[in-house]
Amino acid sequence: MLEPNEKRNEATSEKRRGGGRTRRLARMLIGLFVIAAIVLIAGQLRILDGVYERLFGPPDLGNVAFERLMRRSTPNDALACPPGECGSAEVDIRPPAFPMAAGALRRRVRAYLAAQGADLVGSDDTSLHDRFVCRTTLMRFPDTVDVEILPLDAEHATLAIYSRSQLGYYDFGVNLRRIRAILEALGPAVASA
Repeated sequence: MLEPNEKRNEATSEKRRGGGRTRRLARMLIGLFVIAAIVLIAGQLRILDGVYERLFGPPDLGNVAFERLMRRSTPNDALACPPGECGSAEVDIRPPAFPMAAGALRRRVRAYLAAQGADLVGSDDTSLHDRFVCRTTLMRFPDTVDVEILPLDAEHATLAIYSRSQLGYYDFGVNLRRIRAILEALGPAVASA
């Protein structure tokens, strides 16, 4: 049996051990907060762009040919394509027809992506094909987005969009959300393509 002083010493010792755990947890949380702040600041200063390029190569993954498109085996891409335009690739979204000429649709896509901070890295005026590098908001992970405008007639056009991540196995739905946002930003459609 413990004497009263021994009980008091044991209780004090137990409080100190608990206080030490609390201080370690607080230090760990502060450290994580500091790391998160550094990453956020580095992203906003675009420092991460250079780091990713040195580690993983150029962010632009290159041009795609929609008619021969092969989707990735990893779940970090998304595709919007009208029937018959993307070979046998599995399509996530069938884009609608828009009540505007192909040139006007192309300008709207370019304006929207520029407003989102995307960089136009490739363009072919013959095929109305543009390629952009977009970056995620917080970590600035680079994604390559190919957009090809498909004229339907003089006053209507549709498009194919392929968005794919440079880094990581899984994209947490970022590429599909990006495609949906582009289509929504283009305004009302007239009919399903």
